[in-house]
Amino acid sequence: MRKQKSQPAGRQGFTLIEILVVVTIIAILTAIGIVSYSSINKRSRDAKRKSDIEQMRSALEMYRAENGYYVDAGSGVFTEASNLAGALVSTYLPAIPSDPKTGVSYWYKATDVSGVKYYGYCLSANLESENPPDTCTPYTAYNYGVKNP
Repeated sequence: MRKQKSQPAGRQGFTLIEILVVVTIIAILTAIGIVSYSSINKRSRDAKRKSDIEQMRSALEMYRAENGYYVDAGSGVFTEASNLAGALVSTYLPAIPSDPKTGVSYWYKATDVSGVKYYGYCLSANLESENPPDTCTPYTAYNYGVKNP
């Protein structure tokens, strides 16, 4: 007959405390991962927003180089950047970009009027993960703006 190995008295599996410790460690690691993932997504969308603004800025500079002034969309008040499509799309941009999370348009304001021509502008976006210093006063509830001059 075969002899069975004996187990220590009262020890047949994991204790409740050991299981709770492991579950707690897994929960903490999961929470850290989720927070890091969320933060990375926000920074990624902010980088896209800045890139979009820079792309529109470049198109506006090319427009000014050819025409001598910037696009008038909204007569000196903030207007959706999508209103620039008629002046910029196909010649300077393939399409007017929009916010990567919400799909909402960025905002544009022509400035420095002389007669009926505008010689400056402000482009605005809303960043999620940072609050950078502005180069212009951005559109209401937006926290990022770039301008020229």
